[in-house]
Amino acid sequence: MEIYETERLILKSSTLEDYDLVLKLTNSPKFIQFIGDRNVKSKEDAENHIKEKMLHKYEKYGSGSFTVFIKENNIPIGTCGIYDRKELDGVDIGFAFLPEIEGKGYAYESVAKLRDIFVEKGLEKLSGITLEENFGSRKLLEKLGLKFQKNISIGDDEEELMLYVWEK
Repeated sequence: MEIYETERLILKSSTLEDYDLVLKLTNSPKFIQFIGDRNVKSKEDAENHIKEKMLHKYEKYGSGSFTVFIKENNIPIGTCGIYDRKELDGVDIGFAFLPEIEGKGYAYESVAKLRDIFVEKGLEKLSGITLEENFGSRKLLEKLGLKFQKNISIGDDEEELMLYVWEK
């Protein structure tokens, strides 16, 4: 298990034990609005979501998904990770946080740490995708140094996403 720390946070490799957080996250209104309804309605659904979407391993960059905890009280508040999407040149940085922690800088703190870790491991290109109306994600990607490139569609989804890219 990989564990990283920032001043206020702990990032741990995601596990099946994170099902309660995943159940809350995937059913929060902003997750459904900006990421989509993943039909995670039970503990079993959450565990399956973790297995299928979060436990991927990447030979070159290490594990993909991390659960983010507040260091002071060990409360889980979100997830962030590096995801390999065949439609993108380079890996995608993804993140989702509980609505009640917005505006405290936790998302930037954790995602910046993760970006730095993977850059140290040799990452030379990082992508981020988001809906145009997701101003919070756009702002975070820009703060991380990613620049808007173009609008794209992923897979069979016809919805346009904004592609942001950072290159070393």
